Amino acid sequence: MVKAMDNETKPKKKYTFTDFSQIIKELRADTGCPWDKKQTHGSLTRCMLEEAAEAVSGIKIYEKTGNPDNMKEELGDLLMQVVLHAEIASEEGLFTMDDVIQGISEKMIRRHPHVFEPDGTSLHGKKPEEGTVKSWQEIKKTEKEKQTFSESPGKKKLRKLMTKIFEKIL
Repeated sequence: MVKAMDNETKPKKKYTFTDFSQIIKELRADTGCPWDKKQTHGSLTRCMLEEAAEAVSGIKIYEKTGNPDNMKEELGDLLMQVVLHAEIASEEGLFTMDDVIQGISEKMIRRHPHVFEPDGTSLHGKKPEEGTVKSWQEIKKTEKEKQTFSESPGKKKLRKLMTKIFEKIL
């Protein structure tokens, strides 16, 4: 169990991703926070969108002021959303945070053949052979065409709305 810190008498603990994941698990546990325990993927959708927008705002503040503090805070809030969704999915038997990390790692390696060998190891500064570099967009398009699920009209509408919102922020 993660213990609350007495900020006046103890030095600050350096938390790791593992510590943070455990904090989220404890918030969702039977003895955890009532608000966190009742959250679902659906109930957190608005929070995810708000935190993404606030992270973009934090980036803009950093670009204008050079001060990274707000950006760091907002990226933490966005990370909390990702970890919380992964924890809920784990509780539901859908997937774990490790599965999320595995999936995104594989995707980044697959979409960057100009950086990684076919087995996922780094090219270590070697130039990729001529003709082996595909653009990221081409690879993404090919992957999406292979997917068996289709985008719902609601998802398309939401994506368009979010694009408009982010265009205003940017």
